[in-house]
Amino acid sequence: MSRLQTDRLLLRPPERGDAPTLIALLGDYDVSKNLGNVAHPYTEAHARDFYARMDDGRARGEVWPFAVTQKTDGAYIGGVGLRLEQGAFELGYWLGKPYWARGYASEAAARVLDFAFHDLAARTVWAWWFHDNPASGHVLEKLGFRTLRAEPRNCLARGQAVNCHLTMLDREDFGRARKNAA
Repeated sequence: MSRLQTDRLLLRPPERGDAPTLIALLGDYDVSKNLGNVAHPYTEAHARDFYARMDDGRARGEVWPFAVTQKTDGAYIGGVGLRLEQGAFELGYWLGKPYWARGYASEAAARVLDFAFHDLAARTVWAWWFHDNPASGHVLEKLGFRTLRAEPRNCLARGQAVNCHLTMLDREDFGRARKNAA
C-alpha cells in the first residue's frame, strides 16, 4: 500500500504496533464522540477488530487506511482514509486531541483526496460531520466540500443518532480549492 507525504506528515499503512497509541487517542470521549463507528470506551478488542477489518478491506480493494504520523519524530497522531462503498468514495479522518487545531486534519485529508482523485480516479468523494463538531465542517469546507443535506446518523460512542451534515466534493471543486489555497 502507498505511503503519502505532506510537508509535516507521513501517511502510512496502519500497523498493529500502533495499537497502544490508537487505543489511548480514541479512548478520549472528545475524539470518539465525533466518529460514527468508534465505541467508547475504546478497547484492545476494538483495535484488533479495526486491524482485521482494514486488512480484509485492503485485500478486497475497498479501503485505503492511513496512519497519520509526524515526519519529525514518527509520532502516531491519528488516522485518515478512504472507503469505497457502492461505487462511491467516503473520506474519514480523526486526530488525537493533543493534535487538534494545528492544521494536521486539513493537510492529511488534502493529501488523501489528491490520492483519491489522481491515483484512484475518483469522480466524487463524500464525507460527513456531526453538527456539534464545526471544526470538522471547517476542514471539509476548506477542502472544497459542499453540504448536500443534514440527517441523523448513528454514533456508537454516544449510543444515539446525532444530527449530521453530509457533504460532497468533486474533482473540479477540489482542484479549485487547492488552487485558491496556494
